[in-house]
Amino acid sequence: MRAHPAGPRHGEIPVDHTSVVPVDLNDLDPVVWPRGARRTTGAMTLAGNDVRDLAAQYGTPLLAMDEQDFRSRCQDFADAFGAAGDVHYAAKAFLSTHIVNWLAQEGLALDVCSAGELALALRADFPPAKIALHGSNKSQAELEMAVDAGIGAIVVDSYDEIARLAGIAERLHLESGGGNGSARRIPVMIRITVGVEAHTHEFIATAHEDQKFGFSLAGGDAAEGVRRIVACSGLELIGLHSHIGSQIFDPSGFEVSAHRLVGLLKTIIKTHPDLAASITTLDLGGGLGIAYTSTDTPPPVDAMAKSLTEIVERECQAAGLAVPRIAVEPGRAIVGPGTVTLYEVGTIKDVHLDGGVVRKYVSIDGGMSDNIRTALYDADYTAVLASRSSDAPAARCRVVGKHCESGDIVVRDCYLPADIAVGDLIAVAATGAYCYSMASNYNRLPRPPLVAVIDGTSRQLLRRETDDDLMRLETW
Repeated sequence: MRAHPAGPRHGEIPVDHTSVVPVDLNDLDPVVWPRGARRTTGAMTLAGNDVRDLAAQYGTPLLAMDEQDFRSRCQDFADAFGAAGDVHYAAKAFLSTHIVNWLAQEGLALDVCSAGELALALRADFPPAKIALHGSNKSQAELEMAVDAGIGAIVVDSYDEIARLAGIAERLHLESGGGNGSARRIPVMIRITVGVEAHTHEFIATAHEDQKFGFSLAGGDAAEGVRRIVACSGLELIGLHSHIGSQIFDPSGFEVSAHRLVGLLKTIIKTHPDLAASITTLDLGGGLGIAYTSTDTPPPVDAMAKSLTEIVERECQAAGLAVPRIAVEPGRAIVGPGTVTLYEVGTIKDVHLDGGVVRKYVSIDGGMSDNIRTALYDADYTAVLASRSSDAPAARCRVVGKHCESGDIVVRDCYLPADIAVGDLIAVAATGAYCYSMASNYNRLPRPPLVAVIDGTSRQLLRRETDDDLMRLETW
C-alpha cells in the first residue's frame, strides 16, 4: 500500500510511473544534484572527490554530503529573509553534531521535536536561546529539560501541554522564592491548525483540521488555547505557528494560512491588548520543496521569501497590525539536495512484462533500511550510473534493495545504461533529508556511514554501524 505525504486524497497514484528517457544518461542536472557534483574522466565527483575513491575508503551504501552545498543553502535562506526574519533549521530532516556546528557557524536557529534532538543540540553547545521545541506529545521530562536549558520557545500543541507547562512555571516560581515577577516566564508559541493543506503545486483550504497537530481554528480551540496560556502568569506568548504541508512549490497555501493567522492575531490583540508587544513572531513553518527529479520545479529561495514576506505584510496592513517577524523552518530544502547515496550493484534481472516490455531490476546493497521514502510515500528519485560514463542505450530500470520485501524499492522507474553491470556504482540524488533520520536496522542491516566532502577531502560525520553495535542492546 502506497501513501502520499499529503495523505489519502493523493492515493490515486498509478501503479507504474513512466519517466521520460533522458537525452544524456551521463548528465547531472544541476537542479537535482549537489552544487559540487561533476563528471570527470567518466566517473562522478562530489566536491572534488571521485565516488569510486569514496566507495573504496568507506564502503557502500554510503551517504556523501556536499558540505559547501549545505552551508550555501543556509546562507541562501539567511540572505533571503534578512534581518526581519528568522530561519530555523528543522532537525527532523537530519541532525548530527557536525550539522549543529555548521548551523551555529552560519547563524541559523534550530527546531527540535524530541529530547534526543534537544540533547544533541545542547551537547554540541548550540545556543539554547535559538532553539524551539516542537512535538504533539511532549512529555513532562522533555518540557522540563527544555525549560531548564532556557530554550528560546516551546511550540505548544495541546491543552495538556499548557497544564504541564503551568506546573513547571509554578516550580520555577517557588524555586525563585515566590516573589512577584522574580521567576522567569516560559516563552511559548501556539501551533494553529489553519485548515490549509499544501503539497507541491496543490493546496486545499477547507476541512483539514482532522489531524493530531495544533489547535484548530474551527470550534474555538485556538482561542481557548490562547486564553489558557494568557491565564498562566508563568507563560509568555511570543508568537503564532502553523505548518501546512511538504514539498511546497508555490506560495498559494501560505497566503491562505497567513490570512487566517493574521485574523487570529487581530482577535487576540483586541481581546488582550497587552499581548501586542509580546507576540512578535508569525511562524509559517516548513515544507519548502526541492527537486528530486528534473520535472520538479521548486522556486528560488529568494523568490519564495519575497512572496511570503509580501503576503504577511499585505495581510497585516489590511488588518491594521504591525508586521511581526516572519519565521520559517526549512529542513529538506537545506539538507536534502546536497547529499547523494552511493550503492554497489549486486544482482541484475531482466523481467519481461506484458506487451513485450522489459524492465531491468537492478539490485543494490542497501534499500528501504536506508531510504524508506519510496516504500512509505511512493517518492520519486533520480539515479545515475556513477562509477563510469556509458554510451549504451537507455534501459528501463527499477532500482531495488536487498531486503526481504517486495516493496523494497529505492527508485521505482528510471533509465540507466543498458550495459550496467554487477560491481558498478549507482548514485541516488537528493537523499539528505528523511533518509538517514528515518533509517532502520530492518533485517539486521547496519546503518550506513555519512561523510562530508569539501575541496577534494572527506571526513566521516557518522561511522558505519557494526555487528557489535547491533548486538549492544541484547541481554545474555
